[in-house]
Order: sequence, then C-alpha cells, then structure tokens
Amino acid sequence: MAETGASPLPATPPPATPHPAIPDPSDARLRDARPSDSRSPLARAERFVWLTARVLEQRLFAYLFRGGDPDPVETALDAYRNADGGYGHALEPDVRGPVSQPLHTAHALRVLDAVGRCGGQRAERVCRYLTSVSTPDGALPVLRADGVGHPVAPHVRVVADPPAELLVTGPVVGLLHRNEVWHAWLFRATDFCWRAAESLEPSDPYEVEAAVAFLDTAVDRPRAQAAAERLGRLVRERHLVVLDPDAPGADRAGSGCAPGGRHFPHDYAGDPRSLARAWFTDEEMARSLDFLAARQDDDGGWPVGRRHWAPAPALEERARVTIAALRTLGAYGRPLG
Repeated sequence: MAETGASPLPATPPPATPHPAIPDPSDARLRDARPSDSRSPLARAERFVWLTARVLEQRLFAYLFRGGDPDPVETALDAYRNADGGYGHALEPDVRGPVSQPLHTAHALRVLDAVGRCGGQRAERVCRYLTSVSTPDGALPVLRADGVGHPVAPHVRVVADPPAELLVTGPVVGLLHRNEVWHAWLFRATDFCWRAAESLEPSDPYEVEAAVAFLDTAVDRPRAQAAAERLGRLVRERHLVVLDPDAPGADRAGSGCAPGGRHFPHDYAGDPRSLARAWFTDEEMARSLDFLAARQDDDGGWPVGRRHWAPAPALEERARVTIAALRTLGAYGRPLG
C-alpha cells in the first residue's frame, strides 16, 4: 500500500448525482449498433455475469440494471435459506457447506436490501436466527465453530469460542436500521456497534468498512458523524488507503490489508451519501473512481482484491465484485452504457 502523508479531512462533498440511463444492448433496436456500444462497461459486465455467475447474481444483475423483477431474486436467495432462519450453502463464497452462518446471513440481508425486501416477516425470521447465534454481549461472531466441517478460505478465522466482531455485526445492524426494522435483538447489538466503532483503533480496512456500514444509518446522526470523522483521520494517518493509484509503490499491500488486497477511497465510500465520502477530496475520489473503472478485465468482470484459494469461490466472488463495482460507479454518475 502506498505510503501517503496524513492530511486534513476535506469539506463535505456535494449530493449524489442521479444514476445515468442505461441502454439495453439486448434490445432488437441495438443489434446493429456501433461496436463501441456493445463494448460498454455494462454490456461487457453483463456478458461476464451470464457466462460465469450463479443464478442469484444473474437475477440480481437483471433487477439492478435491466429493470428486472425482485421476485426472482428472492426466489434464488431462498435456495440458500435453512430451517433455522439463517443462510448457508456457500452464499458467502469463502465459507463452503450448507450450515447457517452469520457471515452468510449478513450477505443475505444485503441482497434483500438491494431489492427492497429487507423487512416484515423476512426480517423477523432473520432476527430470530441472529438472536440464537449471538455471543453473550448480544453481537455476532463471523463464524460459528460448531457448524464448521467444510472448507473455508485461509483468511477466515475458525476458533472454538468465537468472539463478537464488528466485521459482521456492523453491516447487519446498519442494514436493519436503514430498513426501519425494530427487534429486541437490535438493542444490545446496536450498543455493541457504538462501543466498537467509537473505540476502534484500525489496522484492518475491513473493520473500518464495517464501522462505516453501521454509522451511515445510525439514528444518532451527530454521534455518527463524530465517530466517522475520527475514523477518517485514522485511516489517512495509518495509511490504510491508497490515495494515488499511480504513485510509485501503490501496488504494494500494506500491513492493514488482506493478502493481495489494497483499499481505495471508493472501497470506504461506495456511495456518495456515505459519511466516509467526507474523508477524501474530490480529486482523490475522482482518481479512485478512474482506477475502479479501469480495473474491468477483458472478460468484462472485475478482479477480486485478495488472493485466490480455490477456483469456484474465486469465480463466484468475481460476479459479486463486478456488480458492486457497477453500483459504485453508477452511484457517482459514471457512465456505464
């Protein structure tokens, strides 16, 4: 990771620009379009998704970028749901096997949120599962050891008595708050997230991302803004972000990154409405988005920013990363089609 000097936080950025209109290259009217049209970022990504992705990501892509219906997305997601209300079956590609895990369930909530279905009985069912797997302090471990009998990625820790971690609790609580879900489980889990976010001394960028996911939707906005401002200063001071992808040495992974991984402004602020957007100047964010757009591979997908450990998980993760990249670029008004 690049060694970049700390600098004061920039002023709050302007509001998000609207998502650009995206043409459908499968439309009969576009079959004879110029070659450049068929090579748009969206068209290339769509080909990659249909060639490589699971049904869930295919359906999610169709919903997000082609005006698809949310019902098929939820139907595809149901294939990963277990009788205990949690999700398994390698929904999170780095954890294989059928057993429900908090990490899988966190991803399921992200999918439900993306299609506007993160509420009602669905949320109640998930919250009952979260209650059943929480640690004594009311929060979530990343992985429950009693359900591990299948392959997991080397970077996923498996311990006999796993502690509660912000890494999974923060995003889950944040998603439930954003969807105005109220459940008894949330009270203690929210308190845990406040303590963890406000005391975090980050060395792992993924912990910071989890804190931001919580703070972005926390009800107490002044408190959330203060906590986010502190984290933003630490991210810059501790060089947990690459501010200039073209700088010498920017291809090195810093001590705070996963193997083979680097973190850029767009990783922390995937949406311009995020509190983390204020951590970076307009120039820094523009460079980061330029770098993200240029990372699209010749096959249309985006690369996974960490070391591969098995073929299937790597391919499944690439489809998810590709959809996330398109959503980030679109949220900032970058042209996709």
